[in-house]
Amino acid sequence: MYFQKNKWTTAKKQVFDGQKYDSGFEASYAAELELRRKGNDILGWDRQVKIALNVNGYHICNYYIDFVVHNKDGTKEYVETKGYATDMWRMKWKLFEALYSDKPNVILTVVKQRNNFTMRKLRKVKT
Repeated sequence: MYFQKNKWTTAKKQVFDGQKYDSGFEASYAAELELRRKGNDILGWDRQVKIALNVNGYHICNYYIDFVVHNKDGTKEYVETKGYATDMWRMKWKLFEALYSDKPNVILTVVKQRNNFTMRKLRKVKT
């Protein structure tokens, strides 16, 4: 049997409040969200939410966002915690941005662990 080291990440799985997270950074962000909920700053939050990315009636792929934060003002904030940005993640994030950035009461956020990658500026296409 052969084992291949995962070349994308050195992150170790972590547990917070009985839930498993992909990294310590993600678990620490969950702890921060829980403190914000207990401090009555936000209504609540969900973790690892499955979002179907469909274009023109065709299912392209699923995207699992790390957190969906329910704010008091009625907005939903989709939060992705990133330590390392793979090419596959970048492509899925661009598709997610294209489908969700125009929706009302939606905020898209990427929380970077280190400054080891840059995000593109979101541009709207003039019609």
